[in-house]
Amino acid sequence: MTLQSDTETRSFQAEAAQILDLMAHSLYSNKEIFLRELISNASDAIDRLRFERYADPGPVGGESDDAPRIRISFDKDAGTVTIADNGIGMSRQEVIDNIGTIARSGTADFLRSLTGDQRRDAELIGQFGVGFYSAFVVADRVVLTTRRAGLPASEGVRWSSDGKGEYALEAVERAEHGTTIVLELRESEDELLSEYRLRSIVQRYSDHITQPIVLSDDDTAVNQASALWTRPRSELSEQDYHSYYRTLTHDYSDPLAHVHTKVEGRYEYTLLLYIPSRAPHDLWLPQTRGGLRLHVRRVFILEDTGQLLPDYLRFVRGVVDSADLPLNVSREILQSSHAVDHIRSSAVKRVLKLLGGLAADEPGKYADFWKEFGGVLKQGVADDPAHREDLVELLRFTSTRSGTQDADVSLADYVDRMKDGQDKIYYLLAPGQSSAAASPHLEAYRAKDIEVLLLSEAVDGFVVSGPLQEYRGKRLRSVTQGPPDFGTLEDEAEKEAADRADTDYAALLGLLKAHLAGKAYDVRVTSRLTTSPACIVADGVETDFTTAQRLRGSGLPNQPILEINPGHPLVRRLNEDRDDPRLAEWAHVLFDQSVLTAGARIEEPTAFVTRLNELLLSLTGDGSPDASD
Repeated sequence: MTLQSDTETRSFQAEAAQILDLMAHSLYSNKEIFLRELISNASDAIDRLRFERYADPGPVGGESDDAPRIRISFDKDAGTVTIADNGIGMSRQEVIDNIGTIARSGTADFLRSLTGDQRRDAELIGQFGVGFYSAFVVADRVVLTTRRAGLPASEGVRWSSDGKGEYALEAVERAEHGTTIVLELRESEDELLSEYRLRSIVQRYSDHITQPIVLSDDDTAVNQASALWTRPRSELSEQDYHSYYRTLTHDYSDPLAHVHTKVEGRYEYTLLLYIPSRAPHDLWLPQTRGGLRLHVRRVFILEDTGQLLPDYLRFVRGVVDSADLPLNVSREILQSSHAVDHIRSSAVKRVLKLLGGLAADEPGKYADFWKEFGGVLKQGVADDPAHREDLVELLRFTSTRSGTQDADVSLADYVDRMKDGQDKIYYLLAPGQSSAAASPHLEAYRAKDIEVLLLSEAVDGFVVSGPLQEYRGKRLRSVTQGPPDFGTLEDEAEKEAADRADTDYAALLGLLKAHLAGKAYDVRVTSRLTTSPACIVADGVETDFTTAQRLRGSGLPNQPILEINPGHPLVRRLNEDRDDPRLAEWAHVLFDQSVLTAGARIEEPTAFVTRLNELLLSLTGDGSPDASD
């Protein structure tokens, strides 16, 4: 077959050009990472080839089955370093998609995450899928030659670029499948043209790559080339575990914790699970998975999409190696496999036990974990009834007794310091921590020294309104839902004052309700306020306030109730002068300011400002706007 030898020149996308410039001119403080990234990519390519051979041996089965290897060589005279693998390789379209567009979705996130700190920014490279371009940290020009396994030799592809905005593509003849990358080094990078230097980089960053990495013509592996998780724990140090974690995840921060265990019995498998120290950039993106890698007898099969760990543990990284699953296992087989069910149950229990140990023995570390992943873990309370009891013990909240906005209160802490006679766990849902702490709904609880949990994450409303309604026999109670209920903490004098206020303010309540018809479902006096004139609450039978507000544009519950404080001077004045011609304006201002303090949205802000200005003007002694003329 005749090759189409014409060279096609293409331009990089705009964001890709930014990254290329960054690689070439900025991230020079940790140049060694280029080799780590290219070796990691080569290892992944070999893993994918092995998987395709087992999953669908047709197209790639006819290829030579040479032992997998990654070969690194250098040429002092030419000033080049070459990294070659016999992995899956790429087709022409895959080269365009995977190399020409630079990780597509991850590119913008990478650029937004840059800090200006060269070493930290270098550590971000692998996490955002732009690792190939780290080659431009040391190279003036990069040439990649590849052929996808299963395609004819005539469909080889050569990609080349100097990293200045364009790249060239041409068809080439390539007998073997896999990829070869040639780096034409800058003149200042001659130190890399040394076997000793390349060996030291490999052993530092890629020692736990499972494929053998060889140098030049020597076929002796310079890395251990063994699956770390298959080695006894007694042979492994913390540094070994941390080094493998970095290789596995491209995260250069050490993990917070890990668990490594081999299970034997009805099913045989090994778990090596890590808790990262910081959240990945895509933690909250839908359908983002890939935290665990499934191996069968050390052969990489696929990345987890939810079969091995539930969604609320999607931050866990690591390896599951099964001795029972078939090598050609599919996602459909995983969904119906008893072995996988057993692995999943065991993995969840061990992760939760690991987190429980952190919470009990290393609270500082657990606080760091909660800042990064607490919102995700809360989802499990709603999604995983089988492990709900363990998950509830791991929850942390901010409360009115917290010294900072950090979530440092467990439900056990709350119950242990409840006041004598208190029979409920009180909480407040709000759009944010600042609005929660300043909420008027807390006034009476603060006056009585009753602790209130402050919940401000989107998942909180669904957790406390559904699966988490009781803890150790104590009901959870919202301070914004229904009439205030202090139980035995309310003395007889307070009850008598509340009954008296109901009678004394009955006429005013009727007038306010009439003026607010269509806005307020009801108007009533309350004992929950001490310094604010009014607040908005949800009806007792309705879904809690902030759960409703996230489902409605206005932010108000379906049946908003205006509660007024009979002890506030403004409310007392309105009750004493119920014939005030501006009572309707006062009613709307009280309602709208209560909406604001609840963190919701006023439907007619212009009308609110107009009313407020007119009332302020009337308090000066003259309601006429022209009085000053």
